[in-house]
Amino acid sequence: MIPSTFHSSENFWKILKSEAIDVAAKEPMLSSYIHACVINHHNFESSLSFILSNKVSDDVMPAIAVREIFEEAYLLNPAMVESAIIDIQAVLSRDPAVSSFLTVLIHFKGFHALQIHRLANYLWHKDRTDLSLFIQSRNSIASGVDIHPAAVIGKGVMLDHATGIVIGETAVVEDNVSILQNVTLGGTGNEQGDRHPKIRQGVMIGSGAKILGNIEIGEGSKVGAGSVVLSDVPCCVTVVGVPAKVVGKPDCTMPCDSMKQNVLEDSAKS
Repeated sequence: MIPSTFHSSENFWKILKSEAIDVAAKEPMLSSYIHACVINHHNFESSLSFILSNKVSDDVMPAIAVREIFEEAYLLNPAMVESAIIDIQAVLSRDPAVSSFLTVLIHFKGFHALQIHRLANYLWHKDRTDLSLFIQSRNSIASGVDIHPAAVIGKGVMLDHATGIVIGETAVVEDNVSILQNVTLGGTGNEQGDRHPKIRQGVMIGSGAKILGNIEIGEGSKVGAGSVVLSDVPCCVTVVGVPAKVVGKPDCTMPCDSMKQNVLEDSAKS
């Protein structure tokens, strides 16, 4: 559901376009770029498909061909557009360095990587697996984020800084999760079947954390930076270390929103 502050995707688009017009007027060097990416478009999905297709394209696969795939997906599955709007709102509310929707849309590669993955996932479920794997490969090259097309990712997800994030085939990331750079949601070997982590709502995963195997990170929990998690994590706790152990509990129900990285503060509350 689109956040109540927007009421509709049209209202969100009006705000975003207004931001773009202001930036184009203030910074002439960016004017043509902002017009091409945002101002020249009639709605958000048109702008988004233009930006993402130019990220994914290469000399062999032109942007116009990739854009047709995005536009088809957005037409047939409008929930993808709604999820993108909620993802932008998530970044704006969680990252103190961000002050506008426009900044997320045109600059944040974690946001781009997540939306490109949504297309790969759409194609995967349409049995267009070779094309979905191509999109995954291009996403990895363009953004430094490697997400298997079959991985399930909810909305309101922030991939912060994003470089080096790896998410495996049977991983599940629920709504309202924050994941920092160099995080791996991986397997433990060459086993088949359901073999990757399940990340529940409200979780924050610190930079460099490795979560391995078909395990669950419980709702509202926090994984400290650099941790290696090899077993289930209960709800509403903070884990840290190699292997990770419970050291305390977050001071809020949604660590993904507070983004507090200091696990020593959580330990003091245990």
